[in-house]
Amino acid sequence: MTKEEYIKRMKEDDEWAPGWDAIDAEFDRLYPGQEPAHYATTIESRAMFGGVEFLEGFSAFDMGNGCRHIVTYGMTELYADEKAFGGAFSRWGYEMTFKIKAQTGEECLWAMDMLSNLARYTYASEHWLEPFECIHGGTPLHEGTDSKITSVITVADTAARSLDTVNGRVDFIQLVGITEEEYQAIQQDIGNIHKLIDLMKQDNPELVTDMDRTESYL
Repeated sequence: MTKEEYIKRMKEDDEWAPGWDAIDAEFDRLYPGQEPAHYATTIESRAMFGGVEFLEGFSAFDMGNGCRHIVTYGMTELYADEKAFGGAFSRWGYEMTFKIKAQTGEECLWAMDMLSNLARYTYASEHWLEPFECIHGGTPLHEGTDSKITSVITVADTAARSLDTVNGRVDFIQLVGITEEEYQAIQQDIGNIHKLIDLMKQDNPELVTDMDRTESYL
């Protein structure tokens, strides 16, 4: 698509959202024909209207086997914007994902709150996420539980592919929950993050976070 075609389409359809459409197309490839549970943030809460919410919403797809695949909408340029056309990266260049053992989308609401907080941190600090980072929580990621999962590491999503969109490149960065023991091992030697991922993938190739996991790999 040329810039002229982009501008023409944008003027003809003020609801055109090429970034959003690209995300939907990729997840339709992963989960063909599936209608995900979608959770939109309220207009009033969004930062552009004076609120503190930088994401426009989340979709939770059924992976089967009692697992959900969550993706955010709002770290990239979702809508048509002449200034965004042809950029190297679409806004921050990635959307966050989280694969979690859960029977319903409603069971994932706490995880969406966590993703919202990470988005808020990125927009405020201008520190974006990249694969193989470690983020400490210190307490259970799911507040009010006694889960041993207290922190997350980041990886390239095990299933969603990177996209070249009209608004720039979009990667999918997956968060993976880890225990305090695993976090401490990574703090002692950052190389342990790769060792941990390799060990986890042996019996959990999609790196699904199970908040009931109690044993540590490191």
